[in-house]
Amino acid sequence: MDRRLNRRARVAAGTAAGLMVLLPMAACSSDNVDCSGKSCTVKLEGDGAKASILGNDLALADTKDGTATLSVGDASVSCTEGESVSAGPLSITCTSITDNSVELTAKVG
Repeated sequence: MDRRLNRRARVAAGTAAGLMVLLPMAACSSDNVDCSGKSCTVKLEGDGAKASILGNDLALADTKDGTATLSVGDASVSCTEGESVSAGPLSITCTSITDNSVELTAKVG
């Protein structure tokens, strides 16, 4: 009996480890998103551009005078180039803002 329990524990641990490896790859479901671990970079180009990052839907609402306005789920946040803001479970840093696009890094926490 003890041997069966140990084998089940090893199989469960191996399955959990496999899922942890696959989770970051599944966390980004948009072509314009590149994830590594718990951090993703994305470029949203054009008003209404969307991406799914770490289980959260992001959309570019507007860019004006060097400020990008984003919707993250039901929340709305704005940031300037180099600024970090919190949006629900995400910490977002706007790295580049143009007249119709924003590049950003999003991290969990």
